[in-house]
Amino acid sequence: MTDPISRRDLLKAAGAAAAVPLVGRASGSARGRPQGRILPLTSTSEVFVPPRGNAFQKFSFDFPEPSVEYGGLRFGFMVFSRENAYGIAADRVQVEPDGDAAVVTASELVWAGGQQRAPGRVAARLRRNGDWIEWDVTAELDQPIKAVTTVVRGIPRGRISVGGGGVQDLHDDEVLIGYPFGAGDLFGGNTAWSAGTPLVIVEAAGGECHFLSSLDDRVRAKRFFLQPGESGYRVECVFEAEGWLEQRRVTVPTWRAGRAPTLDEAAGPHFEHLAKAFRIARFADRGDVPAWLHETALVVALHGMHYTGYVFNDFDGMLEILRWVATRIPPQRVLVFLPAWDGRYYWDYPVYRPAERLGGERGFARLVGEGRRLGFKLMPMFGATAANRRQPPWPRIAGAATLTLDGDPLDLNWVDWDNDRHEEGWLSYMNLGVDAWRDWLAGRIAGTIERYGVDAYFLDITGGWWNNRQADMHEGLRRLVADLRARYPQVLACGEFLYDALAAVLPLHQVYWPRMAPYVRAFSHLSHPAPGRGSSGVHESGFGRFDPDTLSLARRDGLVPTLSVVDDTFTAHREAMEAVIRRAREWAGIG
Repeated sequence: MTDPISRRDLLKAAGAAAAVPLVGRASGSARGRPQGRILPLTSTSEVFVPPRGNAFQKFSFDFPEPSVEYGGLRFGFMVFSRENAYGIAADRVQVEPDGDAAVVTASELVWAGGQQRAPGRVAARLRRNGDWIEWDVTAELDQPIKAVTTVVRGIPRGRISVGGGGVQDLHDDEVLIGYPFGAGDLFGGNTAWSAGTPLVIVEAAGGECHFLSSLDDRVRAKRFFLQPGESGYRVECVFEAEGWLEQRRVTVPTWRAGRAPTLDEAAGPHFEHLAKAFRIARFADRGDVPAWLHETALVVALHGMHYTGYVFNDFDGMLEILRWVATRIPPQRVLVFLPAWDGRYYWDYPVYRPAERLGGERGFARLVGEGRRLGFKLMPMFGATAANRRQPPWPRIAGAATLTLDGDPLDLNWVDWDNDRHEEGWLSYMNLGVDAWRDWLAGRIAGTIERYGVDAYFLDITGGWWNNRQADMHEGLRRLVADLRARYPQVLACGEFLYDALAAVLPLHQVYWPRMAPYVRAFSHLSHPAPGRGSSGVHESGFGRFDPDTLSLARRDGLVPTLSVVDDTFTAHREAMEAVIRRAREWAGIG
């Protein structure tokens, strides 16, 4: 299926025996065909059948994809209800010029691979914006719409960048990219990534970069599916409607396609859009950054209790470590991160009180009180999206357990916590958009701030937005942080990983994103290997490789040096700790 249009393509197109020309045809395209023609393509046109590399599930027949040529690309459209897939009926499509733009209107839909018809409507406007092509789509159906897809052809083969990151050659693999974390239930896919922003770039032979991006100003699910052919990709640009709304008419936020000579020039306009759309202030100008964060030169992660109950450091041990660190670097320049201070890691979510085996409330109060008197800033960890159904608070928050877009319960069940080689399923994935969970978590964080005087709080899995039936997770997280900031304006809110809009909500994160460095700060993940054998502490990843040279990464813009301390770090690897601290002093210009 590598010929531009084969005889079989022409015969398979539903309701069309030949290409339908644009009325009042616009200028010719780079392919030499009239711009605006309706081309009778199908889902198998111009792609490898069968696939030649890793592949994803798909139809086992030719689904009609009548496509309109505009600006050297070809555009087709599909609509998805919560029970089926629909294409546009080729013989019910009109394409009309609007200046240099093309307006595409389909007044009927097809399903069952074109064997059946259904009432519905799709309207799209394709237009030029300088060197870019932008388009908007509105779909109508007689039942709630789940998603609307634009199928784009004309993107050449090449190396792929997700969200403006580095490029990779994926050869003949099909690729699925979802925004944000849970945009497409990506777990278990062959070649699948989560993207922090809805942008994909293809670096073609010769270096020219072709990009596709969404210009949304809200956090809503997007997916890109790249299906290779001999010389180009068939790309699905998928917009998934909010699952908590019942919409029979959906307007898709603007998509943009274009090309640029370099990766940076291809990514730049998208990130400019993000800063405006989500009102992301540059880090130096943010109002949610306490003065001490601007001066932070080192993050020290003091690991507490593993899921199994294994103790890395109790509160008295942590305090001893801090007293030693205070003799090596000004404590005022150090943020102390406290993962698993509350008991068995994840198992004791969402109780959030100091673990008795670590020293209990008295021990934690002593750690925080003396640590702050020395000058350190202390930050305990809370889970933004996880709760154990076997803990006593569960009945009060059960209604906030997330239901997927299709109404299935969503469990946080992708970790083997106890090494029985089985992924446990006692954790529910919680939705901060639901009042019961947001109120519970806010109360536990507020209580910890007021009782112990901590300087910051860490929210785990903040990047874990998931489309669902109940409420907007992003809005729930934004409200949680805003409400706590109103009560405690000097207390810092910190998150784990992020998607684009979260940069406006949280100024500090645990995962580094170079393109967001002008707006936020980051430190290394709690699983960052500790000196010595490279233990990841409470994290499930076991052992990595500690390499003191990796600290040079902290020289990157916005990445704060990080030191992980596990059970033997202070007793057996103090020299390595000193080396990390020296690097941090150099990074911060501390004499």
